[in-house]
Parts: sequence; structure tokens; C-alpha cells
Amino acid sequence: MADRVDVLKTYKTYVGGAFPRSESGRTYKVYGKNDQLLANACRCSRKDIRDAVEASRAAFSGWKSLSAHHRGQILYRISEMLEGRKEQFVEELIKSGISKKQSRMEVDAAIDRFIYFAGWTDKYAQIYGSINPVASDHFNFSYPEPIGILAVIPPETSRLIGPVSMIAPAIAGGNTLVMLASQTHPLAAITLGEVLHVSDLPAGVVNILSGYRDELIPVLTSHMDVNAIWNSVEKQEVMKQIDENAALNIKRVVHTEQDDWLDPRHENPYSIVQFQEIKTTWHPSGY
Repeated sequence: MADRVDVLKTYKTYVGGAFPRSESGRTYKVYGKNDQLLANACRCSRKDIRDAVEASRAAFSGWKSLSAHHRGQILYRISEMLEGRKEQFVEELIKSGISKKQSRMEVDAAIDRFIYFAGWTDKYAQIYGSINPVASDHFNFSYPEPIGILAVIPPETSRLIGPVSMIAPAIAGGNTLVMLASQTHPLAAITLGEVLHVSDLPAGVVNILSGYRDELIPVLTSHMDVNAIWNSVEKQEVMKQIDENAALNIKRVVHTEQDDWLDPRHENPYSIVQFQEIKTTWHPSGY
């Protein structure tokens, strides 16, 4: 049989519960170890970001209104589906240039991280909320509520565990998000969208885009309907640009170091609370 040319997969985006190509139709090539051509990925544009933010906003009200227990069930379901496709993710990570041992550790940690934050969905409000003493016949309660839409920018070098470690606490707390996959190693993060799609997660809660980060980061972080930014790119010029864009409508910004995302310290309820707002309400005591 004559040699044939492999048909390379074009990895699409994940927006609003669907898998559209980039609005412009542009793609770019993704390479693995030894400069092996692995696939094509969508090169997203300003219009793709607008569509993703709109989908995220449309999903926010319904997602935050779900019971905490229900959100926890969905996060646990994500871990179940990821477990079922473990070997596919391991193979993708190996092709991207990391060892088989490291790949298995990363996939296992990603599964465990969704389970960890699934367990916190119905607990963090009790721990970080409070009943406040007041000098009147009222009950006064303070409790955390999701801040809204997050722009999530994982580290460029992290294929899977970095994105998962930022997605899981964000949605556990009732937020929705738009995430930029790694520019050079986007495949595992984009494939994660396929897992989310079959995991009972409502459309639009998580949106995943790929492309050139120097084109996308300024547009996403300056979008006026984004409420907060979680960044793990430590380049000073990028952090400065994000801070300046956040000032346009007073977005909350959290910069996280590009460290070892396999470290258990990233399993921390503060990752949920950092994108919560504290709401205080009064209620007559009935006297």
C-alpha cells in the first residue's frame, strides 16, 4: 500500500456549548516534540472573544442560581468523564513533549482536582459567611456570591493541570468564564471542552479559545462585560497591560505565579473565595 499523508485534526473552539471554528476561519499549526506537526488550532479573533463573553454572560444567571449541591454533582461528573478518557489525554500530553510518567501524573491530578472542588461547592459559603451581631431586632447575614464572568489566562507552559486548576474553583463558586488555551500547547485544554460538553455542564459556563495570545489578551482583559481576570502569565509587560485594562471598569485581578500546578496547595478553598463578593442582608427577627 502506498504511503499516505495523515489527515491532521483541526481543533475547534468551545463556545456556548458548541464547537465553532474561529470567526475569521484562520488556523495555525501546533507542534510537539522534535517539531512534529500535530494538528491545526483555531486562531481566534476579537469577534470570537465577543461571542464567548456573550455566551458566558447568558449562562451566568442560571449557573449561579443552581444549588451548590447540584454544582458539586456536575463537577464530579466532569471528573468521571475525564477518568473515562484518561488514555486519550495521556497520549495527547506525550505528543506535546512531556514524559509518559509526567503525563499520567498530570491527568490524574486534573481528575482529582475536579473532585476536590466538587466537595467544596456546598461548604465554602458556611465557612466564609457569617451571622453578624447588630443592635436591633434583626438577623444580619454575610455570605459569598459569585462575582460574574472571569477572563482566565493559564500559564503558557501548562497543558492541562494549570487550566483545570483555574477552571474548577471558578465554576465551583458559581462564576462563568472565558479561558485562553496555551498558544504553543493548546490541544489538551481544547479537548477538555469535549469532556465538559458531555458532563451536564450548562452551555456557556466554560468557553475555551485558542490563538495568538498577544492578539487575544488585550481584547479579553479590556472587555467591559468581564468582571474579573485570573492571570498566570508572569511577564511584566503582560501583567502591566492586564492591570491597565482592568482599571477601565474596575475588574478584580488576581495574578498567580507559574509554579508547580501539581502541588496540592492549589487544592485550596481560597481559590474559590478570591472571586466571590460578600453580600450582607438584613432580616427581621420576628419579635
